[in-house]
Amino acid sequence: MNADNLTLSKRILSIDILRGIVMIIMALDHTRDFFHVGAMTGDPLNPDTTTGMLFFTRWITHFCAPTFVFLSGLSAYLSAQNKTPGQASSFLLKRGLWLILIEIIVITFGLTFNPSYNFIILQVIWAIGSSMVFLALASRISYKAVLIIGLILVFGHDLFNLFPTPTDSSDGLILKIFFTASGTVVPLSANHLIGVFYAILPWTGVMFVGYGVGAWYKKGYAADRRQRNLLIVGLLTVFVFISLRLVNIYGDPAPRKEYHDFFKNLLAFFNVSKYPPSLLYTAMTLGPAMLFLAFTETLSNWFTRITSVYGAVPFFYYVLHFYLLHSLLVVIFFATGHTAKEIVQVPFLFRPATFGFSLPIVYLIWFCVVSSLYLPCRWFKRYKETHRQWWLSYI
Repeated sequence: MNADNLTLSKRILSIDILRGIVMIIMALDHTRDFFHVGAMTGDPLNPDTTTGMLFFTRWITHFCAPTFVFLSGLSAYLSAQNKTPGQASSFLLKRGLWLILIEIIVITFGLTFNPSYNFIILQVIWAIGSSMVFLALASRISYKAVLIIGLILVFGHDLFNLFPTPTDSSDGLILKIFFTASGTVVPLSANHLIGVFYAILPWTGVMFVGYGVGAWYKKGYAADRRQRNLLIVGLLTVFVFISLRLVNIYGDPAPRKEYHDFFKNLLAFFNVSKYPPSLLYTAMTLGPAMLFLAFTETLSNWFTRITSVYGAVPFFYYVLHFYLLHSLLVVIFFATGHTAKEIVQVPFLFRPATFGFSLPIVYLIWFCVVSSLYLPCRWFKRYKETHRQWWLSYI
């Protein structure tokens, strides 16, 4: 292996390590949704009612979606280096539309186990797919156009919070879907609803910024320069978060609430909006993500080898973990004495509002689920490395 290939493999490994870590942490949030006793009845981020451990359990998972979307943009840039502009744009368009379809059909069913699809859930895969469609268009203009649009979206979309929502229902719905969705429910019929939980364009901005950072990973780019860039931009991003949070004027839909209690004030400081991802939320999460990439460029040990396995097959892992969690939920549902009369719930079948366990049990289930997925992920990683079927690029 020559020096260029060695450097490239290390760069990809650092990306896979970070992506693997956030995929593992992501499963903790979904395990909490399915199995924690208070998941359906309380807000784990409310300083007035939460505990330190419950707040941390939810807050740490904030890093997952933005990091994953950011790395999707970065990976899109690297993938485009082996294609013509037309080929790269066509692939992004097809993969984006395919991901939207997968969100509606495969992920929604994994979440709800409802074969009637009474409630279609649009979350992060929907946001990634939609953003890829926009990236397919913007990348045909220029690399700089993608980066500039991304920065404008990330820094500027919170301006919509300063203006009243349009009174026209159709205009208001469009604004919510593209900019401000935080649980927008769109009725299709009396018995069928769509829940839009991820506003498209704020996440598109995150993907576009990731695409821009991808240029630092192209072949021939000096490793020390890349690490310096990641370090500087990562620190500046953290500084933006701290500064704007202290000023408490712009960057989040709701101003920071102040308490006469140090611990509650600390929680409130880090309690920023994910739905939609505010500037503060994006800065709080992507700053550390870039710092992590800067410091793990050449890192290699048993932990990174394990996490990189999950990071190398993120979509495969993402789909499997939902189906495994929900199947386990069905088993525990009946094992704990619940009956068929309690199956039908909204939005998740087999998930009564008062069902669940304490936080330590949630962590135990999370550990078991993630551990059980290691061997399937390792198998699929090796399969992708040794096979070249066209459909593998979509999974």
